[in-house]
Amino acid sequence: MVLDDLSGGFPENVDPGCNFVEGSILDNALIDRLFAEYRFDHVYHCAAYAAEGLSPFIKRFNYMNNVVGSVNLINAAVNHESKCFVFTSSIAVYGAGQVPLSESTRPEPEDSYGVAKHAVEQELAISHRLFGLPYVIFRPHNVYGELQNIGDRYRNVLGIFINRILRDEPLPIFGDGEQTRAFSYVGDIIDPIASAPDVSGAQQEVFNIGADAPHSINELADTIRAAMGVPDHPVRHLPAREEVKHAFSDHSKLESVFGREAATPLAEGVGRMVEWARAVGAREPTRFSEIEIEKNLPPVWTE
Repeated sequence: MVLDDLSGGFPENVDPGCNFVEGSILDNALIDRLFAEYRFDHVYHCAAYAAEGLSPFIKRFNYMNNVVGSVNLINAAVNHESKCFVFTSSIAVYGAGQVPLSESTRPEPEDSYGVAKHAVEQELAISHRLFGLPYVIFRPHNVYGELQNIGDRYRNVLGIFINRILRDEPLPIFGDGEQTRAFSYVGDIIDPIASAPDVSGAQQEVFNIGADAPHSINELADTIRAAMGVPDHPVRHLPAREEVKHAFSDHSKLESVFGREAATPLAEGVGRMVEWARAVGAREPTRFSEIEIEKNLPPVWTE
C-alpha cells in the first residue's frame, strides 16, 4: 500500500498494480486508520518536502511536513508493532563537514531541512530504545531519474536544467558553479532500501547511499547540454547562495552490509532521464505559495 499527497508527483506515475491512497502524513487519523486496517510489517518512509535550499524560508512548513508528519508515522508504527521502519534521511544532516562524509561524522546541519531530518533520526533512536521499534536509516543524496518532477523550481537541479532547456530558458547557476555533489541515479539506490528489513546487520544502523563520484554544477550543466544536443545553451550565473560548497559521501559501510553494486555513470543516467523528459515534455514551473520569510530569498525563486 502506498500513501502520497501528490504534492511533488503525478497520478500517472503510480504503478496501476499498487493499492494507492492519496493523502497526507499530516493526517494522523488517516495514518492510524490505515495502520489498523493493513497492520504493516514494514514501513518505508520516503515522504518529505526536500527543497533544502528553500527550507530556511519555509520553516513552519518544513518542520510540519518533515518532522510532525514523520512523528505521526512513528507513533502508528509503535502502536501497531511494525517490525521495521525504513527512513530515507539525507546527507543534509552533516552540514559542511570533511568530505567524503561518513556515518561517523558528527551531524551539524546548516539548514532547516537538515535539522528536520536529523530530528527524525533521533526520534527513531528514541522509539527503539523506549518501545523496541526496529529501524534502518538511509542518507541518500542528489537523487535523480525518470518520473522526477522537472517542474519544481526549488529542488532537483537536473530536473530544473532539463526543463529549462526544453523551455528554451537559460540554466540558472548560483555562484561560480564549482559546488560539487555526487548525483545519484535512482535505480542504483532502490534495491538496498527495499531489502533493508531483511538484511542482517542493517537494523538500528545509518547508511549513506548514492553515487561515489562528485561533479561540479558546471560539469553537470555541460553533461545535460551535451545529452540534449545543445552544448552552447546559455547559462545564467546568479549571486552565490548560502549552501554547503562540497557534499559527497563515503559508502563503505553500506557496501560492507549490502554488498557493492554497479553504479550508473552520470552521462548514462542523464541520458535516460533526458530521453524520458523529452517524451513527457516540458512542465510549467510551480511556484511555492507559502513563503514565510522573504528576507534574502534568491530573486530567481520569485520570478
